Amino acid sequence: MIPLSRPYFDSEELYEIKEVLDSGWVSQGPKVKEFENKVADYVGAKYAIAVTNCTSALHLALLSLGISTGDEVLVADYTFPATGHSVLYCGAKPFFVDVNLDTYNIDSDKIEEKITERTKAIIPVHTFGQPAEMDKVMKIAHDYNLKIVEDAACALGAKYKTEYAGTIGNIGCYSFHARKGITTGEGGMVVTSDKTLAEKIRYLSVFGMETAHERESADKIAIPSFSGVGYNYKMSDVSAAVGVAQMKKIEQIIKRKRELAKYYDEKLKDIDGINSPRVHEDVTHVYQSYVTLVDKQINRNELINKLRNKGVQNQIGTYSSFIQPVYNSNEKCQNSLDVFNRALTLPMYYTLQEEEIDFVCETLMTTLRDL
Repeated sequence: MIPLSRPYFDSEELYEIKEVLDSGWVSQGPKVKEFENKVADYVGAKYAIAVTNCTSALHLALLSLGISTGDEVLVADYTFPATGHSVLYCGAKPFFVDVNLDTYNIDSDKIEEKITERTKAIIPVHTFGQPAEMDKVMKIAHDYNLKIVEDAACALGAKYKTEYAGTIGNIGCYSFHARKGITTGEGGMVVTSDKTLAEKIRYLSVFGMETAHERESADKIAIPSFSGVGYNYKMSDVSAAVGVAQMKKIEQIIKRKRELAKYYDEKLKDIDGINSPRVHEDVTHVYQSYVTLVDKQINRNELINKLRNKGVQNQIGTYSSFIQPVYNSNEKCQNSLDVFNRALTLPMYYTLQEEEIDFVCETLMTTLRDL
């Protein structure tokens, strides 16, 4: 079976983990700070806060902006439910905005019609590692005095023009899940260049107090007091150790995946019924996933099953949010629903070889003929 995804590890991760285990400090401590600094320096943000996953990152980002009961947040519809759920966690309501069929990203021309007097923020999603059309999104946010939280779960290292995804809006959120470009198994990161927001996010991520490492490093005992509700969203040094090692590889991973995507593009030109992902000219796509669209007459789900049976692991893309019962939404996002029904994700990871892509494409071609 050619897997859909596979993280890339070598001896660096083992070295970093051993260093943490030998230190005896395995909860949040100095290795987390090192990981935060590496990510902040890489993307050019002033502050980075490591957390348990990107869902908690999104939750903290919205809380730090004051999103609460009665507020509305505009969310790109084609996304994993973590995006919409983070709004619900705050007691607010997500309103979903349809996406472009070519990039799967939020359609900036459909944002303004969803804005009401209760709208407080927009969450554009940089889908599968391709940044959204941020110039237009930022202009709308400026015109209506809205905040921007970038769901850059899939997009660490991606660029919109010259700026890194996650650093354009007020706050950016990254994921280090096993299928992402670099991974800590589970994990997330919040980045911002706003000191006040960064302090709120860090405070909220550790029960509303200083971290244990900061307290232990102080000259004298400091007994915390708790003036507000916080959360146990902190990353451990064990996870951060993997992240530190992974950050050393991020550029070579991105370079290789972009090469593999180009190879896929060429191979798929000869296969009727499968459309390669389209990339906007203003962005640097990092291909967290390689997601194609099948033609409407093809039974996508049947195709997925047949490919799996022939040794090619594959999957849908992600989800259309407005149709999920949890949101009880009355909205219609037809492009998102169309992509949800037709997206086909093919294997993509650093150690994937061109001959394996040949096998994937040959198997895809023969399977389509038999449908």
